[in-house]
Amino acid sequence: MEQYKQEFIEFMVDCEVLKFGDFVTKSGRKTPFFVNTGFYRTGAQLRRLGGYYARAIKEKFGFEFDVLFGPAYKGIPLTVAATAAISELYGREIRYCSNRKEVKDHGDKGILLGSPIADGDRVIIIEDVTTAGTSIAETLPIIKAQGDVDVLGLVVSVDRMERGQGTKSALQEIEEKYGLKTTAIVTMAEVVEHLYGREYKGKIVIDDAIKTAIDAYYKQYGALSD
Repeated sequence: MEQYKQEFIEFMVDCEVLKFGDFVTKSGRKTPFFVNTGFYRTGAQLRRLGGYYARAIKEKFGFEFDVLFGPAYKGIPLTVAATAAISELYGREIRYCSNRKEVKDHGDKGILLGSPIADGDRVIIIEDVTTAGTSIAETLPIIKAQGDVDVLGLVVSVDRMERGQGTKSALQEIEEKYGLKTTAIVTMAEVVEHLYGREYKGKIVIDDAIKTAIDAYYKQYGALSD
């Protein structure tokens, strides 16, 4: 596993973004792990997060795109942090754009924040995690309504590797349904590989009990590959 992925996993633990216990996902599944990017709360944390996203984007897509789009609300700081990191680390100027939940009818009118999207723009969507793909179904029409644009793909922080609407993972379903490339900074398999039975800052983050719960969860909800 690449060093930056190991660092990102530990970074999530440090920020309490990645937690283990008893949780319920937005889709109603009881899960032994939870990822909440809302716990990145400082400038230093967002700066590092942007760097990890920038690395994942570079490896999957390169920089042959024009706009990074972050759906409201969690996607707003993600797209700002990632585009800033791309500029700082790689010297490439990518525009950022997000949507408002409500259309603004005065001043800077419209549904978008940041850069406008115009005909010919190549767009990548950035999110925290995706479980069922519902956010993409809501986001794509907003982007497509701006003009003749090409949505290339989606990048998330963690691939939960569980079933979406069918038997495949949400990211696999998005690729097949919308023709998008998808990538994640890390997968949950990589998280478990790095943390299981390993002491980190004086604590075993994933012990035998948590590993058993994770295995049971994937037995019930794990995505099936072709």
